Amino acid sequence: MKPKQDTLIVTAGRHPDVHFGVVNTPVYHASTILFPTVEAMKTRSQPYTYARRGTPTLAALEEAIAALEGGAKTVLTPSGLAAVSTALMAFLKAGDHLLMVDSVYGPSRHFCDTILKRNGVEVEYYDPEIGSGIARHMKPNTKVVYAESPGSISFEMQDIPALAKAAHEGGAKLIIDNTWASPLYFKPFEHGADVSIQAVTKYLCGHSDVMMGAITATEEAGKTVLATHGALGMTVAPDDVYLVLRGMRTLSVRLERHMKTGIALARWFAERPEVARVLHPALPTDPGHELWKRDFTGASGLFSIVLKPCPDAAIAAMLDHLEYFGMGWSWGGYESLIVPQDLHGIRTATPAALEGPILRIHAGLEDLRDLIADLEAGFARFNAIIG
Repeated sequence: MKPKQDTLIVTAGRHPDVHFGVVNTPVYHASTILFPTVEAMKTRSQPYTYARRGTPTLAALEEAIAALEGGAKTVLTPSGLAAVSTALMAFLKAGDHLLMVDSVYGPSRHFCDTILKRNGVEVEYYDPEIGSGIARHMKPNTKVVYAESPGSISFEMQDIPALAKAAHEGGAKLIIDNTWASPLYFKPFEHGADVSIQAVTKYLCGHSDVMMGAITATEEAGKTVLATHGALGMTVAPDDVYLVLRGMRTLSVRLERHMKTGIALARWFAERPEVARVLHPALPTDPGHELWKRDFTGASGLFSIVLKPCPDAAIAAMLDHLEYFGMGWSWGGYESLIVPQDLHGIRTATPAALEGPILRIHAGLEDLRDLIADLEAGFARFNAIIG
């Protein structure tokens, strides 16, 4: 019987029977792995041959993530960005064409505009809301369509099945960054993806103490990913893997709290006179809500708000003295975060039409009442500057 999702989160990748009954997979600190015979070394007939290519510790997490995402094979990388770059390099070479979503994570965009372009890959950015219209941008040399739904900072929803259909009809692969929803709330392979990327640093770890990425792929695409991953010498530390395995077991209960607090905060912000718009696809007023409702089973705690025009000093007064919201370049941990963002001059396919400055919020696991009180005090400082 196939286990339900919450059961899978707890059991995937665990094999106590081969570890003397130990519930958690032991941490293998290794480099050299010995072969019993010359024949075994020649044929590489044992499951582990060199620690860079895997150990029982790494295999446990790879198996668990693949099971949650619904893919055939997962490989681990030292960061989420390393997962992005490795996946793109696996399918692109000089002369190829990449269709990259215009709302992509900033460092991913930087990789495209520097490393890929100087190695002869043609990068074209497309409107995140284009849907099946992506077919008009396909070329004979298009090898990858890259999606991120919802988009970083601006949170546009993408029609993933429509993108997958157009990509496959044009002979390309669909790669998606699935970090926002995690494998809990969006199943990329059920919607046509060939490769799914996770910044494991975020929700899978959940405790703001690990840098890691993961690439999960179909059986066919996984062979190409594995070859590039190996050629680049990608590996991760066993102690970090242990922390992710431990954090992942509580993914369901953590993410439900992140989602509830995030939606509550989004609704609260929507009623504030200082706020022009809330960018959160789980809100019925959001332009991408119907796509979110069709394809996703939940939301994470990350969203943005657009303020009405205001001076920088007002934003600084609000943010500098918050008690429970920290300012830092990450999300997905237990703590709440808030950071100012600027899309002007970044988007190329779809200019950012914004009423005012953007604040990106991550709803942590603190009490909602404390978070709202903290924000109310922040807005009081904000309004004291505006006058």
